[in-house]
Amino acid sequence: MSAPPDDHAADADPAPLVRTEGDRRTLEFTPGDIQSEMRLSRPDALVLAYARAMMCFVFLAPRPRHIVMVGLGGGSLAKFCHRHFPQARITVLEVRADVIALRGQFHVPPDDARLRVLHCDAAEWLAQAAQLGPLADVLLVDGFDARGLPSTLSSAAFYADCRRALRPGGILVANIFTYDPDYVTAVQRLRQAFGGRLCWLAGIAGNNQILFAQRPAAREAAPGRALRFLRDSLRNRGLGAGWLNALLARLTVAWLGWRRH
Repeated sequence: MSAPPDDHAADADPAPLVRTEGDRRTLEFTPGDIQSEMRLSRPDALVLAYARAMMCFVFLAPRPRHIVMVGLGGGSLAKFCHRHFPQARITVLEVRADVIALRGQFHVPPDDARLRVLHCDAAEWLAQAAQLGPLADVLLVDGFDARGLPSTLSSAAFYADCRRALRPGGILVANIFTYDPDYVTAVQRLRQAFGGRLCWLAGIAGNNQILFAQRPAAREAAPGRALRFLRDSLRNRGLGAGWLNALLARLTVAWLGWRRH
């Protein structure tokens, strides 16, 4: 919906670095800072814990028709959803042309009737999309640059646009580092944008806090049952320990793979 950003804007960031060691291929913006990881023998598998944790949105939105992703990276989330949610359309918003250019090295399938990778500013695209009405059932926000979480992807205006872009009952999944200086502020903004309809599974992905926010369903003033259970009954602790929540994410991903067959 928006024109691709000026390529010179991305020039301030270092060029993405692709490393291949044996069966392992990684994408890094700074050496040693892994943004995405892939097994060459299983390119559609989710290797990193935070990516598996983000798939726990299925507890809240089990049958999405349209998944919008902010950030392509190495395409792990796009590939997994394209393979395991055959009923869903997938739209990926990526600001960097040099990252999109790597999609072949990370086995991201070409655009088709179900998958589109757009070169655009995600905040601008969502702001325009929100004016046209709800369009997504799930919105995965996993956009980082070499400096961390961009301010445009954690502002009050951005989260408000995300809420408007979601269909009733839709889920926003946000990946935010707990050590980010703006972490607390970002969580407060997210909670305010969604009227307190926010939950997480404590310790599920180490320093990556995976937050789930829900737009209420039609005629529903309170959060959905699943979100209320996670937030209120379990007090955002999930199974009670980080390693158990991480195991839950692994089992969820395995179940999604089994369900497809």
